Amino acid sequence: MADLFDGIVMAEQRFHGEGYQEGLAEGSHAGMDEGRRHGALHGARMGSEIGCYLGFALTWHCLLQKCTDPKNSKKLRALDSLIGMIQKFPYEDPTYDKLQEDLEKIRGKFKQECI
Repeated sequence: MADLFDGIVMAEQRFHGEGYQEGLAEGSHAGMDEGRRHGALHGARMGSEIGCYLGFALTWHCLLQKCTDPKNSKKLRALDSLIGMIQKFPYEDPTYDKLQEDLEKIRGKFKQECI
């Protein structure tokens, strides 16, 4: 008779443990999916933003090269700097620890060029 009650008590603990493991596995899977979607969305936004900056810089660089105004040399150097920063940006390395810092520098340089 004692074994019967032990089985009932132990079944509750066993089911609790199995439920925990199943919930942990399902939650981990759902978290990975959500993280993947979040990363793809924000990565696409960042890529679009940087692509816009590069298009701006390359277009103005091309236009200013055709002008003979001596003031353009300073503007061209600044555009070269922006283009260089964008080309060095680590697109392929999401674990790069200074990703946000470098992106802020690019944004600042772009704002400097627009003024």
